[in-house]
Amino acid sequence: MNPSNIHFSVNPEVETALSKKLPVLALESTIIAHGMPYPDNIEFAKQAEALARKQGVTPATIAIIDGKIHIGLDEKQLEMLANNENVEKVAVRDIAFAVAQKLTGATTVSATMHLAHLAGIDVFATGGIGGVHGNAESTFDISQDLIELSRTPMIVVSAGVKAILDIPKTFEYLETNAVPVVGYQTNEFPAFYSRSSRIPLTLSCNTPDEVVRLFVAHKEIGLHSAILVANPIPESDEIPKNVIDKYIDIALAECDNKNIHGKAVTPFLLKRLVELTAGKSLKTNIALTLNNVKVGSQIALVLSKK
Repeated sequence: MNPSNIHFSVNPEVETALSKKLPVLALESTIIAHGMPYPDNIEFAKQAEALARKQGVTPATIAIIDGKIHIGLDEKQLEMLANNENVEKVAVRDIAFAVAQKLTGATTVSATMHLAHLAGIDVFATGGIGGVHGNAESTFDISQDLIELSRTPMIVVSAGVKAILDIPKTFEYLETNAVPVVGYQTNEFPAFYSRSSRIPLTLSCNTPDEVVRLFVAHKEIGLHSAILVANPIPESDEIPKNVIDKYIDIALAECDNKNIHGKAVTPFLLKRLVELTAGKSLKTNIALTLNNVKVGSQIALVLSKK
């Protein structure tokens, strides 16, 4: 990325780290603005950034504020995103419009990946990626996250796909688009709130160094997709799949009855699950995402030394 690009504002802490080739970890902002209620979201955002810094890694939370793309946010900007109902949800297709119209928007996985890659950041940690919706065969509702994963070479650490989606179809879509899905200390694809979706993985890595060696080889060979590191939630924090699936079915039925579609689906379902589980799903969401930040930081640290 050309640092003089008028559309970008790079936080001084991030700019220094990038110029010195120190480890930087990209973080999305939609999870703050649309994935959690206030004040849990701002507490999570601060906790995630503090966790990265504790491991010697500079966090770069990405968002668009008044039409300017920000690579790294200060506390005031994080607070604004967390406590402002007018923040747009910006996927990769929406970036140029948000910039042109001088909007304020939180970036999804796809938008965060694209902007982080432009900024020269190679590692991104999120909660769960978007994917194929359950009725995609009739609606064609497939997240832009999957397209971006197929064309942006970086390491993305997640706890699999959001459990409210069709996990088997999402996994097949990733395979079709040649996205390596690598289990981190597991041979099964995780199911977001739960450790296993019962989908076996053919690729796995047990250490950050193994992930980095894979990524380096991936780029040297000329492959252009991301590497999706599937990192299961710690066992002590998971919700058993047979338990969470019952609540997901209820939330999905309500979503259909209310005719909610498009960008509004995921925020509605996540919010409804928090209500149905009496807050348990929120605690689990926070735990799995912080676990991904931890692993992502470890990977970024190793990669910076290559």
